[in-house]
Amino acid sequence: MSAEPSSPTRKKAPLSTQLLVAAGVFVPFAGLIAAVISVWGWGFTWLDFWLLVGFYLATALGITVGFHRLFTHRSFETYRPLKALLAVLGSMAVQGPLLTWVAVHRRHHRYSDQPEDPHTPHHSGRGFWGRIRGFIHAHFGWLFHPSEADTLVYAKDIYANRMLRWISYLFPLWVALGLVVPGAIGGLVAGTWVGFWRAFLWGGLVRVFLVHHVTWSVNSVCHLWGSQPHTWSDQSRNNLLFGFLALGEGWHNTHHAFPTSARHGLRWWEVDLSYYFIRTLSWLGLAWDIKLPSQRTLEKVAAKRREIKAQRKEARRRARAQRRQKDKSNQEVLH
Repeated sequence: MSAEPSSPTRKKAPLSTQLLVAAGVFVPFAGLIAAVISVWGWGFTWLDFWLLVGFYLATALGITVGFHRLFTHRSFETYRPLKALLAVLGSMAVQGPLLTWVAVHRRHHRYSDQPEDPHTPHHSGRGFWGRIRGFIHAHFGWLFHPSEADTLVYAKDIYANRMLRWISYLFPLWVALGLVVPGAIGGLVAGTWVGFWRAFLWGGLVRVFLVHHVTWSVNSVCHLWGSQPHTWSDQSRNNLLFGFLALGEGWHNTHHAFPTSARHGLRWWEVDLSYYFIRTLSWLGLAWDIKLPSQRTLEKVAAKRREIKAQRKEARRRARAQRRQKDKSNQEVLH
């Protein structure tokens, strides 16, 4: 019997860092509670709704199109002003500075679902509680541990770009603006401080809460539940729900099979709003060098997957034959 693999040792971050992370994780949740309670006194207006939806889409695209597909995987190219805008919008999602985000994600791909993966859910012990611990770690628990993803190793290209480096350093400013700007819009349109605070809650804190948990679910849910149509090299999954909610990021198994592809939803029914946005930019002349897997690459991956599937099927057949032979031998001994 093989020994149960031990969980990797995870060193906690300094207390000051843990407090900052806790604020980033739990303050938006407190904002959600406050916003729900405020409905009884202030109501919920169309302005609140559109600020929530508008800032959700803007900052989520800042993560999915900017931080992820452009800066981490270089899936397409665009002009400097648009790079700056996407970097700022991604920073407003409050998921860490650009340099750190890119470094951690590149390390995730290098060690996907191995113990060195910063946020795999698969090395927190076995059984029901091990699965729960793994889910929590992959969802947000990993944020409380210092990252081993050295930015000068994993994000050297981002660090070398002076504009992107300074946008990353100014992360606290973008976080503040991401909360204040929707409040200011709400206050100006409504002409009251109530309008400001209502918009601050819905377009600011509630929006951050939703973007957090939808995109974090790509780390947790999409490495636990879903289909694996392209690769079995790790535990990445395609998940229909988060394919939609995470603007195409939920087609995570496809992404791990073709990490530099600007398109994650390769089938006609796999909605990928981030790719549609990139394609719209290209129609406007604002994006080029859009990387997509070639038909030959798709066929090679499909052939490799069929080969592995056939090998596994043959291995199961042999295992069944061996069990039948063993049972037959045991019966002959008994007789």
